[in-house]
Order: sequence, then structure tokens, then C-alpha cells
Amino acid sequence: MARTIQELTEEMHRFVASKGFYGADTPRPQVPRNLAISLVLEASEVLEHFQWGEQADPERLGDELADVALYLLQLASVSGIDLEQSILRKLEKNRGREWT
Repeated sequence: MARTIQELTEEMHRFVASKGFYGADTPRPQVPRNLAISLVLEASEVLEHFQWGEQADPERLGDELADVALYLLQLASVSGIDLEQSILRKLEKNRGREWT
């Protein structure tokens, strides 16, 4: 079942809330700075799958890509960014860009 970016974002927020990470006393404040750091750390874990070769286990790689996507959705949401519109706008900019 296909989901929209908004639906995935809402599901991510429900999960994060269920773990108590949006509470005032959480040891893992879900603020843009912390989410940006987590996004980069998860992206680095994607690289680990290719550290010693060209192939990666699809399920394990998929798990890491999902982690990256979840942090991306959360960072965009808590920063007030409409990720869908940002993606569409960036694609339009890239259409007119010269690639060298």
C-alpha cells in the first residue's frame, strides 16, 4: 500500500511519541540539531554496507535507508519544511541546471 510523504511523517511521529522522545524530560530531545546529526550518522551506516565491496544485502541496506528516510522526514517536519514541495522545487531547479 503506497503512502504519501505526509502519511509516512504522521506514522513516524506516532512512533517517536510512543517511545516518549517528544517528552520534556527525554534524554533524546527531538530538535533539528540532534535530528540532523542522527541523519548523517544513519547515512554513514549506509556507507558501511559498501565499505569492502560493491554489493550489499538488500534487507540490511533497506533497513539503513529506512532509518535515513525517517530522520529526514522528522527533521523536515520539526523544522516546518514541506518536504514534498521542497523536493518538487529542487527537481525543477535541477532541470535548468548545467551538469559538468
